[in-house]
Amino acid sequence: MNKKYGVLGGGSWGTALVKILTDNKCYVNWYVRNKENVMHIKKYGKNLTYLRSVNFDKKKIHVSDSIEEITQQSDIIILAIPSPFLEKELLKIQFQIINKIVFSALKGVIPESNLIVSEHLNSFYNIPITRIGIITGPCHAEEVALEKLSYLTVASKNKSIGEEMKGVLTSSYIRVKFSEDTMGAEYASMLKNIYALTAGIAHGLNYGDNFQSVLISNSVKEMKRFINSINKVKRDINDSEYLGDLLVTAYSAFSRNRTLGNMLGKGYSLKAAFSEMSMISEGYYATKNAFNIVKKSSNEFPIIHATYGILYKNLSPKKLMKTLSEKLN
Repeated sequence: MNKKYGVLGGGSWGTALVKILTDNKCYVNWYVRNKENVMHIKKYGKNLTYLRSVNFDKKKIHVSDSIEEITQQSDIIILAIPSPFLEKELLKIQFQIINKIVFSALKGVIPESNLIVSEHLNSFYNIPITRIGIITGPCHAEEVALEKLSYLTVASKNKSIGEEMKGVLTSSYIRVKFSEDTMGAEYASMLKNIYALTAGIAHGLNYGDNFQSVLISNSVKEMKRFINSINKVKRDINDSEYLGDLLVTAYSAFSRNRTLGNMLGKGYSLKAAFSEMSMISEGYYATKNAFNIVKKSSNEFPIIHATYGILYKNLSPKKLMKTLSEKLN
């Protein structure tokens, strides 16, 4: 039987995933919250708001603003809703999703529980870990739209569903690897947003490439300490799902987390920065979650502590970045 894939989320990453799947001849049910966008996709085969250059084969998609309908009609669910809004949407489908295979393509934590998505699904929706997978980078939606060669990592404790997802995502412009390190991959995708935000702050404060290189190398070491403190298994932090994802998020002009940090470094208030951004910066929420986990270990996690001080204590980016710079090596 040909599986039906349900992509929940009409943003740039959800749009990119629908492109990848339909390019690979998969039939996709697509939940897009905005009714105007739904009508535009149905009529023109294009997302009105995100990745507008992408043309969809309308015969390969069924788009709806009903999350219940899309979930009910799909065998495999891919979550691409920004993490701050996910729980509200999950509550609408809590009875339909329990027997589905669910992949999270999110890059953050659920604010209501302060958990990564796989832990949240398992703890609050009783979805077995064996029916949960992760889709992570390094990969920007904008480059997928342009069909620039990109790399994904599919992680799952269930190798069967992981390898199947790897197969349907692999294409001429997408390379995919499989990993069983679900927790490491998911925490890395959360942490890299924090470090990208910090890199953006440094850039906004006119720190140069020399400093950025040291900041990122220290971020890698901090990421390794953080992940090992939660789940110490054999992993190579230099692999693409850890270091690669961090690099593309910290340096790319497409990175919304770097963009937010850059604005803060230039003197914007958080409120002003958020009002100018059209997309969610998940690093903001991830910073609070990460800080709560390591708040008693400021010497081991100085970057997380500094970023938290800027975002949540309204402390001076200039002063905190100077203090942080003296702790890096």
